[in-house]
Amino acid sequence: MKISAQEEYGLRCLLQLARAEVEGESLTLSQIARREGISAANAGKLMWILNKAGLVQSQRGTKGGYHLARPASEIHLNEVIRVLDERVESHCRSYTGVLDACVHTGDCGIRPVIVELHQIVDSAMAGITLSQLVGSEANVDATLHRIHGLKQRSDEPLLRA
Repeated sequence: MKISAQEEYGLRCLLQLARAEVEGESLTLSQIARREGISAANAGKLMWILNKAGLVQSQRGTKGGYHLARPASEIHLNEVIRVLDERVESHCRSYTGVLDACVHTGDCGIRPVIVELHQIVDSAMAGITLSQLVGSEANVDATLHRIHGLKQRSDEPLLRA
């Protein structure tokens, strides 16, 4: 499974809010953008999507900013990815061949494999909450390994754009 840049940065913005939640703080759009090294416009687009989906809330005023709409322990990764996923078409509908439709639309041996892999990934992400991702990379890796039986990671990034 490939994680898009929008999915990764949206998740990273939520993690910033989860860290702020521990301190009882809200973050402004510029604080989120600066902490993640993205433009305020990009952070604003992500916060708009996440707010519309009910994952974050915003408050105006001098003490305003963004905060999680629910505790980080109640926000699961599969929910976040679903909200931020720009690929609305299924595998078969995103056919890129030279014909109008895939020649295997009626009977495809690959489709069950792809569908099953997506279900496995979705199920794994359903068991991981934002609160489990707050902390150092080593601590998060150890937590995920201990709780979810995930394989200890190598030197590769956890999420790839």
